[in-house]
Amino acid sequence: MATQISAQAEVEPALLSDAALPLEAVHPRLRFHPRFHSQFLPSDRDVTVYLPPGYDESPERSYPVLYLHDGQNLFDPRTSFIPGRTWQVAETADAVIEAGEVEPLIIVGIANTGENRLAEYTPTRDWRLGGGDAQRYSDLLTHELLPYIAANYRVLEGVQHVGLGGSSLGGLVTLYLGLRHPGVFGRLAAMSPSVWWNHKAIVGYVNEKGPQIVHKPRIWLDVGDSEGRRTLADAELLERRLRANGWRPGSDLHYEAVAGGTHDEAAWAKRVGPMLKFLFPN
Repeated sequence: MATQISAQAEVEPALLSDAALPLEAVHPRLRFHPRFHSQFLPSDRDVTVYLPPGYDESPERSYPVLYLHDGQNLFDPRTSFIPGRTWQVAETADAVIEAGEVEPLIIVGIANTGENRLAEYTPTRDWRLGGGDAQRYSDLLTHELLPYIAANYRVLEGVQHVGLGGSSLGGLVTLYLGLRHPGVFGRLAAMSPSVWWNHKAIVGYVNEKGPQIVHKPRIWLDVGDSEGRRTLADAELLERRLRANGWRPGSDLHYEAVAGGTHDEAAWAKRVGPMLKFLFPN
C-alpha cells in the first residue's frame, strides 16, 4: 500500500523540506492511494484513508465509513488549498473517538481534480458557468470507490453505516448524491453548501426527491453567519424545505448557523467534531 505524497501535490517552497516525508509522519493511521483511476471521469485523483484508533489491534472488527470531498484539504498541510491549513480531520476524529463521543469510523478523503472540481461537484449545468458532471462523479463513488474501500478495509455493510460530506460545492454535491442515492448514503454532512448554484436548483431537487424517500438520510447542515447574508438566507431556505419534506430537527436533521463562521478550511475544521458527534454518535 503506497504511502508517499503524490508528485502532483502543490507545496509551498517553505515546506519543500517536508515533502518527502511519508504520510504516516502527518498521522500514523493515514493510508495513501495515489492516482485512483475511474472509467467514468478523465482525471485520476488521490485518495487518503484515515483508520480509527484500535483498527490494527482489532482485526475482527468492522467500521462505518464517511467519505469526504476535497480530500487534499482534510489531513495533510502540505497538500491543502491554503498550505498549512487543513480540516484537522484525523486529529479531531481521534479526540472524539477516544472520548467515547463518536463511534470509531473510517474516513476517506477524495481529492478534487483542480480545474474539473466545479464540473464534478455540480448536479446541473449552468448556462454561464458550465458544470453538471455530478452524476459521473456519483458513478465513480458508487461503482468504483466504495467497492474498492470495501475490498481493502473492514467496513460495515448497510446504508446506515455509509456517510458522505463536504463543504461549499462539496456540500452541494453531497446533498444531491444523498438524495439521489438514499439507499447508499445514510448520513450526510453539508457544510456551507453552495445552494446558489444554477438558481438554487438543489432546493427544487429537495422538493422533488424528499417526499419519495421513506428512510431519510441523517443530515448535518451548517453555515457561518459571516459568510454573507445571501449565503445564510440560502441555507435557511434549504433547512425549511428539508423540514417541510419530512426531516425532523434534532432527530435526522441538524441545522446550525455558526456564530462568526466563515467560508474557509479553518472554519470547517471547527465543525468537524460536532458534525461527527451528530452523524456517528457512539
